[in-house]
Amino acid sequence: MEVIFQRTKGLLDVPTHYCPGCTHGIIHRLVGETLEELNVIDKTVGVAPVGCSVLAYNYFACDMFEAAHGRAPAVATGIKRSHPDSVVFTYQGDGDLAAIGTAEIVHAATRGENITTIFVNNCIYGMTGGQMAPTTLPGQVTETTPYGRDVKQAGYPIRVSEMLSTLSGAAYVERVSVDSVPNILKAKKAIKKAFELQLQGAGFTMIEVLSICPTNWGLSPLEALKWLRDNMIPYYPLGVKKDITAGEAK
Repeated sequence: MEVIFQRTKGLLDVPTHYCPGCTHGIIHRLVGETLEELNVIDKTVGVAPVGCSVLAYNYFACDMFEAAHGRAPAVATGIKRSHPDSVVFTYQGDGDLAAIGTAEIVHAATRGENITTIFVNNCIYGMTGGQMAPTTLPGQVTETTPYGRDVKQAGYPIRVSEMLSTLSGAAYVERVSVDSVPNILKAKKAIKKAFELQLQGAGFTMIEVLSICPTNWGLSPLEALKWLRDNMIPYYPLGVKKDITAGEAK
């Protein structure tokens, strides 16, 4: 019988701890497929910090490091500089990367570290119970904003991709989503390009992936996907924010 679809060799054949409907699993698969297609699994090192991705080392078929909360870019920098022939990536959530890890990601990008960051943005702290994150939308209800995020008190959400795209060391920054098959295919293309540019020594690359958190949003998976389309994409527009191969930011 002809096999037309199978598990990627970039992931281990184990159950995951993610909640029902969580799109981390889709993102994992896209990264795993990319590593397999580029034939770099054996020379790849991933770094996962604290957050919902804390157990990512159980799922990827490459070497994995565990980093302290927010410090994945710093750990990845050390790995890449000591093993420059390795493919190095960080897998981070918005509560990790855009809060306690803001300094690390900004300076890794501005130094042009030749690493790739997969940034999963679901507008909330997932693992710790659903508190407001730096990416939580205005008016969004969380455990710590029961009446909705008040920008007069908490400020505005951070558009991380737009911010990092202004830095000279950033080679490629794109925001994608995994809410539909067409967008999943676009996300795969973006993730693969980010790793390809790392292999070319282009510098820092980051793919921001809009994701859902049905459990902490208090929605069903289908309702959560609709909420992402109706609320997240308008505030966090999809598309390329910077691409040095195109000669200009978009």
